[in-house]
Amino acid sequence: MNRKPAPLAAAIFLALLTSPALAQETPEEAKTLDTLIVTGTRVSDRTVAESTAPIDIITPEVLQSTGTVELATALSRAIPSLNFPRPAINDGTDAMRPAQLRGLSPDHTLVLVNGKRYHPGSLVNVNGSQGRSSSPVDLNTIPISAIERVEVLRDGASAQYGSDAIAGVINIVLKGSDSGGSASATYGLYSAGDGEQYQVQGDAGFKLGEAGKVHFAVQGGHQDQTDRAAPYLGVVTPTSAPAGKVVQRLGDPEVDNGSFLYNGEIAVADYLTFYSYGLYTKRESLSNGFFRPAGDSRNIPSIYPDGFLPQIFNTSTDVSFSGGLKTYTAGGTNIDISYTYGSNKLEFDIQNTLNRSIGPTSPTEFYAGSLEFKQHVLNFDFNKQLDWGLAYPLTLSYGAEWRGEEYTIGPGEPGSYINGGELIAGAPAPSGSQVFPGFRPSDSGTFDRNNLSYYVGLEGDLTEKLSAGIAVRYEDYSDFGDTATGKLTGRYAFNDAIALRATASTGFHAPSLQQQYYQTTSTNFIGGIPFDLVTFRVTNPAGIALGAEPLKAEESDNFSLGLVLTPVEGLYVTIDAYQIKVKDRITLSENLTSTAVRTYLNTHGFPDVAGGRYFTNALDTTTTGIDIVGTYTWNLASSKLDFTTGYNYNKTEIDRVAPNPAALELIDPAAVRFGRVELGRFEVGAPRDKFFLNSVWTKGGFSIGATATRYGEFTIRNANPTLDQTFGAKWLLDLSLAYKLDKWEFTVGGDNVLNEYPDEVIFANSTSGQLPWPTQSPFGFNGGYIYARVGYKW
Repeated sequence: MNRKPAPLAAAIFLALLTSPALAQETPEEAKTLDTLIVTGTRVSDRTVAESTAPIDIITPEVLQSTGTVELATALSRAIPSLNFPRPAINDGTDAMRPAQLRGLSPDHTLVLVNGKRYHPGSLVNVNGSQGRSSSPVDLNTIPISAIERVEVLRDGASAQYGSDAIAGVINIVLKGSDSGGSASATYGLYSAGDGEQYQVQGDAGFKLGEAGKVHFAVQGGHQDQTDRAAPYLGVVTPTSAPAGKVVQRLGDPEVDNGSFLYNGEIAVADYLTFYSYGLYTKRESLSNGFFRPAGDSRNIPSIYPDGFLPQIFNTSTDVSFSGGLKTYTAGGTNIDISYTYGSNKLEFDIQNTLNRSIGPTSPTEFYAGSLEFKQHVLNFDFNKQLDWGLAYPLTLSYGAEWRGEEYTIGPGEPGSYINGGELIAGAPAPSGSQVFPGFRPSDSGTFDRNNLSYYVGLEGDLTEKLSAGIAVRYEDYSDFGDTATGKLTGRYAFNDAIALRATASTGFHAPSLQQQYYQTTSTNFIGGIPFDLVTFRVTNPAGIALGAEPLKAEESDNFSLGLVLTPVEGLYVTIDAYQIKVKDRITLSENLTSTAVRTYLNTHGFPDVAGGRYFTNALDTTTTGIDIVGTYTWNLASSKLDFTTGYNYNKTEIDRVAPNPAALELIDPAAVRFGRVELGRFEVGAPRDKFFLNSVWTKGGFSIGATATRYGEFTIRNANPTLDQTFGAKWLLDLSLAYKLDKWEFTVGGDNVLNEYPDEVIFANSTSGQLPWPTQSPFGFNGGYIYARVGYKW
């Protein structure tokens, strides 16, 4: 399956490519670099080409140029510095996959919708995926059918937007026209014959009286599971999987999804406009755990004679609402006042499982509890043009933001976590539903905080050639303290063909409530005695005894230097180098379960606790890299070719690992809070580089697109260094053919048409051959995908 592109195929995709950045906004002929931007600036007429920081404009045509209906997947194919792997057998992370920008943590990227802060997901990633320890926004909650464009600012912006904007900002601008619309249906299937998908989506705009408008969008569909597991190849025993039979599953979950969104405004006067958007998304995901063989002590043969594969059924519900008013005064102060609410609730239902400690009467399904996050944001934004006798007026912006957050852990039903007293060979059986034990009442609770921030900024064109900006922000949190950040930007145009830009900023990421208060407990039996292994919240007394401390904000220093080149008509190239130093990064420790730890806890007031792990500010890192993006349009006699190429090189190095706290050092001087597996996720777990070359050839109603993408190598470290494995770079090729007939468009295509897979996992790491593919692969491990789409626009 690991075929390399042939030289002929390489020549073809170097000649034909798909264009993610050359789509337009009104008027249709306008190029992307002339698009007015609203991200990273408060100047009203700033364009992409004039931006003082690197920014990408991703249009609906780009988002729909492949067979995917996932926003995060589409963005990862259009932005060279965005990594979106497809983890599997990772509990809730299978349902809410995290994306990384510039190799940083997924929650180092701030997500906005129509310029307003979007809510993060309730899940915190605690298993073995890229993005472990983070609690980011779930990008796939936003339907592609509702999107006018996506603006991706690849630069630190905490001074402008607050917490989380260390790596950059993704601003999703919603469709808002008062007329027109579209409808489409997509069907697809993987080359292996599984993963069947269908999606329908539509949008339409309407007038509201003489001065208002509203745009609606809907999207829904279904995706079957994929499975790339292999037969068991180890020694067959009564407690092993059967030989030559695939009983494990490895792949994407089964998903049912539906979304509804509106975006509208009404002008009650020439100077006053009310606006609002609302979103509702529900997604149900069925993912898999590890197979329990028939003879395994965790199985009850009378319930599962052939063993069982436990599954997690996650229901994720997202609600978002934003409403506000804007005033416009010629020569005066413009005002924008808004309120934004967002929430995510993730529920866990465990299926095809059992609680071994209950015995033969154990149910096979359990409700294991829920996680819920709510966010309220109140913004007061002001801006005014100042005429100081320079080439152009400057823009003064200032304002305040109040944000309130609430995080709730809901307990599961008792059977999902209790110990029913059943014995195995005279010893107590393990407690709770297998694959995911329920949240206990002692783990549950509701936690909240609020913060208030103030900002001021000044930017504009100082001369015909020189643009500059400055921003300062102060934030005060109710739980961990206050912080201040600043940013300087500049751009100098030597002439129409060459410009130099640079930024310097400080940033921060506030510890999320999820990182501060997430807690879950599982019971292990040691010498026949039950002990709790706990992911401690930082306020848990047992966690504090092991060195847990209140979390503090991560802080960053960002520097970038870029070159903007437009040497000939139709060619646009940007080259941006960057360095991002992050201090006190929040990460999840290793399990601290040594005999010394257990003995100390058991003799100091925690008789039932054997150890656990906790979040802590433990690492300092430096990330350096370079982004290169180029676009070119070649107009032929009766057709045209649009080209885009992108390259990202990104390297993260760990500068400091915090020593063990004194409390832990006294208990166990040999304790390892951060092992080589976790540290490797930061330094080598994502590809060091990524390159794509795209084009679309258009003639009349026909268009042919091709995308060639090279994903660089990555490494998965093992606790045993001899089992480390580096996975080689891979080339993928996507092709599509579209035909427009009046208002109809028909598309057929294939993603990864060469059926490329990552390198196989070495046998020693493959669970006796059953899990042959790395789940950290940046392009997944499902192979080729073919699809067809029919669309109608009016």
